[in-house]
Amino acid sequence: MSSNSTGKLFTVTTFGESHGPAIGCVIDGCPPGLPIAPEEFRTDLERRATGRSRHTSQRREEDEVEILSGVYEGRTTGTPMALLIRNTDQRSKDYNDIAQTFRPGHADYTYWHKYGIRDPRGGGRSSARETTMRVAAAVVAKKWLAERYGVRVRGYLAQLGDVVPAGFDWNAIEQNPFFWPHEAQVPELEKYMDALRKSGDSVGARVNVEADGVPPGWGEPIYGKLDGDLASALMSINAVKGVEIGDGFAAVTQHGSQHCDEMHMDGFTSNHAGGILGGISTGQVVRASIALKPTSSILIPGHSVNLAGESVEVVTKGRHDPCVGIRATPIAEAMVALVLMDHALRHRAQCGDVGEIKPRIP
Repeated sequence: MSSNSTGKLFTVTTFGESHGPAIGCVIDGCPPGLPIAPEEFRTDLERRATGRSRHTSQRREEDEVEILSGVYEGRTTGTPMALLIRNTDQRSKDYNDIAQTFRPGHADYTYWHKYGIRDPRGGGRSSARETTMRVAAAVVAKKWLAERYGVRVRGYLAQLGDVVPAGFDWNAIEQNPFFWPHEAQVPELEKYMDALRKSGDSVGARVNVEADGVPPGWGEPIYGKLDGDLASALMSINAVKGVEIGDGFAAVTQHGSQHCDEMHMDGFTSNHAGGILGGISTGQVVRASIALKPTSSILIPGHSVNLAGESVEVVTKGRHDPCVGIRATPIAEAMVALVLMDHALRHRAQCGDVGEIKPRIP
């Protein structure tokens, strides 16, 4: 397998490159009868898109979804669902100067050693452009999860460089280009990003995702753990270098008396485990976090080598994000939704006849 697919029963395969004619995906395993229309993809794709504020890459793609198969008279048929988005704003000439050079911090060197060939235009397959199709596929997953189980997946930017939220309000997140949960801080973030962009440098970020409404029982022991699959899916996102479930690495300094989520018939007293125990959902909110590295495409000169093995100086020109974390929230949401959808179907397939289990802690 070449690992361009994710999921077992709800399988998503993406294809295409950053500067190719189109990108797309095939969703196999979507249950039949789900109402879906091309315009339903627009909101999440616009949330992910570049060029919506001065703080992201100024590449402006139309991101219009074409449904090629798997939908008849507005409903999914249960057969493979193919989605296509045509690239409309490539600027490949920006990469002419580095076609023979390995950019530091990029996948250029590793792709070269993996395949013996690479597409230098915008990073080719390693570009964040590929994540557009993950977000598109997750529109289907989010809708099915919401309608079938009442599951809601949402995220936010939890840290930008050394800046953390001074307050929290879910309603504020969709009202600013940062997905930031404290509206009063947005001017501070604007100033921070303006200075960063002017300096030619970049910075990392943290994104948190929560899924509420997940019933207990999803996930499988040992090699199919829900948190294991979430970690794998989230780590597959470009620039992600760390994943935490629940308290994550904060558990290192906690005592067992603090970390254990005590249970009462009126609810759990805490959720340090992030809604997952033994790889299986507890019915609590599923919580995950990702750490994204600083963008490697910067205007500050750096040292590297070229295909001839010569030392060179690299300056990456073109349209790039000074912080990829700013638009990573919809992508992280997408990966969580895809994993939950897959595990919902897997649980139904194996344990659909188990029936109602008691006691159930709210």
